[in-house]
Amino acid sequence: MEFLTMKDITYGYQGTNPVVDRVNLIIKKGEFHCLLGKSGCGKTTLLKLASGLLQPDKGSIHLNGKGMTEPSHECGFVFQSPTLLEWKVVMDNVLLPVSLRRKLTEEDREHAAALLEMIGLSSHHKRYPTQLSGGQQSRVALARALIQKPSMLFLDEPFAALDAITREELQEDLLRICGLQNTTVLFITHDISEAVYLSDRIAVMDNGSIIYEEEVDLAKPRTMEMRYGSYFNDHCLTLRQIMSEGRS
Repeated sequence: MEFLTMKDITYGYQGTNPVVDRVNLIIKKGEFHCLLGKSGCGKTTLLKLASGLLQPDKGSIHLNGKGMTEPSHECGFVFQSPTLLEWKVVMDNVLLPVSLRRKLTEEDREHAAALLEMIGLSSHHKRYPTQLSGGQQSRVALARALIQKPSMLFLDEPFAALDAITREELQEDLLRICGLQNTTVLFITHDISEAVYLSDRIAVMDNGSIIYEEEVDLAKPRTMEMRYGSYFNDHCLTLRQIMSEGRS
């Protein structure tokens, strides 16, 4: 079932050539889709268009059958920086999207506590962001994005600044929670191994266009051993070659 559809999307910042050029993309319900590309290829702009943060110059975007003219309450966001409010404790940061819309309930607090438990921060709910490591802050940002049980989650290189082991741990958390909630995901990255490990499907972007798409045939749940298998490494090599060759 098609959930997010982008048809013939073109967008350019004022006075520039198109940053996104006639892109077509379909993401199915519950699918984890990675958009892979080098810096400056247009992938973050495409995510902003897909999520309603920007409007295309040409083309159409639909989420769950509805045109995207603005960010939807069905969507959650995680960006490169956790952007937590330093004067609020962890629990209040997680609950922020709900508290901005309505009065909090006990059920909201229980759900936030359950999310913090799932990401290993149940003992940190009264701490402030400055008392957390970078990885812990990223976990809080992930919980905040999931607090309203979004049907669609947009992530823009959320783990890029973290060390390798912490990044892998957060990848596991993300896959587990999105699987439990059947969340559809568009994940932006320039890390090839990250894309292969996370994805059901990968699209490679270069110079504003999607130049390659493929499914990832790895069993779920994913395991650490998969990262060192022949299929995984062959897949990474193929994608590396495609990214090096770029748009023909």
